[in-house]
Amino acid sequence: MATGARGHQERALEFLRVAHRFKLGVLPTERPHPRTRQLSRWARGDLPRAVSVLKSIDLSALKTLERYAAEIEGLAEAVEKTLATGRRVFLCGCGATGRLALSLEFLWRKEHEGRNGVLSFMAGGDVALVHSLEGFEDYPDFGARHLEQMGFADGDLLISCTEGGETPYVIGATQRAAEISSNRPFLLYCNASATLTHNVERFRRVYENPAIEKICLYVGPMALAGSTRMQASTVLQLAVGLALLHRGESAKNLISRFRERVGQTDFSFLEAFIENESTIYENGDHVVYRVKDYGITVFTDTTERAPTFSLVPFDQLREPREHHSLCYVVMAEADSPADAWVRMLNRRPRSLDWPEVDPRTTRAYLDDFDFSVHAIGRLRRRVPDRRHHDFHIGGSGSRIEFRLRNLTNDVSVGDLPLLFRHLLLKQMLNIHSTLVMGRLGRYENNLMTWVTPTNNKLVDRAARYVGHLLSQAGRTDVRYEEIVRRLFVEMDRIPPGESIVLRTYESLSR
Repeated sequence: MATGARGHQERALEFLRVAHRFKLGVLPTERPHPRTRQLSRWARGDLPRAVSVLKSIDLSALKTLERYAAEIEGLAEAVEKTLATGRRVFLCGCGATGRLALSLEFLWRKEHEGRNGVLSFMAGGDVALVHSLEGFEDYPDFGARHLEQMGFADGDLLISCTEGGETPYVIGATQRAAEISSNRPFLLYCNASATLTHNVERFRRVYENPAIEKICLYVGPMALAGSTRMQASTVLQLAVGLALLHRGESAKNLISRFRERVGQTDFSFLEAFIENESTIYENGDHVVYRVKDYGITVFTDTTERAPTFSLVPFDQLREPREHHSLCYVVMAEADSPADAWVRMLNRRPRSLDWPEVDPRTTRAYLDDFDFSVHAIGRLRRRVPDRRHHDFHIGGSGSRIEFRLRNLTNDVSVGDLPLLFRHLLLKQMLNIHSTLVMGRLGRYENNLMTWVTPTNNKLVDRAARYVGHLLSQAGRTDVRYEEIVRRLFVEMDRIPPGESIVLRTYESLSR
């Protein structure tokens, strides 16, 4: 795509032509949570309160999920019938929901060694687990094409997850699945159906399609506005995970048991780890997460930091770079890049191989990422003037161990099922990384003011947040269209690691 003045003008006009489809500020998952309006201040000055409030919001979401136990059990019956007839279950998502799809396939394979009954795919292919690919989720045709490429056939079951309920890629895959298979696909989402049908035409088409089953898991706003990697992806992963892995048991009892275990777990140890990791970054140093049994969950959290907080994504260690990612992840026992991918996914990776769309979808690009133990030396040679501190997160029987510099902590997981262990770690890491970024000033109050606008939904989100800041400053005369045009101008100018929202706000303020 062209750059410079002509490039940004064309891209702004292209977005404004379709902006009515992506103005999602009315959706609860996009709105600020009333309990976290002081989150950025707490992150810097009151970590005990910040951790406590974020944990309580997670617990509230889990409590709400219990209301949907009957729908989850209906999904479990569909899964059971599909697998009993020798057909396959496919899991689809984008961004955070794509990563939860890959995580659930990983967990299913752990409990069904050697079987291929569950297959997952996400926008951009498996490489998007560790490196977000821009724009893929905006195209329903890509979702349909990816589904077909995966070999989806009549009798197979598709379970699609979209936190907001409006992701075009996921909707495209779901609509195509309804055409291919007599086994009706499921669409799971976290906004109220009435709100979506009134405001999002593409959702309304799905909602009115009797060949598609719909499950609404409405749990309200996210703790960090729009950060659906938090509560929305947690409840979606738990709901689909129960349907896949715990058939025959009461969903309500399982959710309640997990909620009680989260409530009993002491999260206060995170405060020292949050302070420690944020200090490392403030000193200009880096963190290497070393993981073994929980690799896919750690990868998910660390990858999602980049688009949420405008961080440089993971280094591809053979590609020259001026700017480098703050953290990196290494599979502690992997002795080659290929081995690291297999340990991470519990299978060989799948690439889209659509070079005409994006060269980063190719297997060659995926293979150039090295998350083996040998990557550590290469990483340190690449950034020799910075220290790289090891952060160990691993399993040892009934405990999850955390070690960073002089800090150690063990979290007891006892006899918790594997799904619950990964979800508990996910919640702790979500709180940890959100508050680390808050201490680094990567959001204001509870607004994602450092979001990277890599697709149309995020362009709208960035523009809304600029408008919100202007309104707070008394500037109510700046129209949405003007904000969007200035946003695209600044995208061509801004260096990596800066806030496009704040830069656009400052430019319009002048």
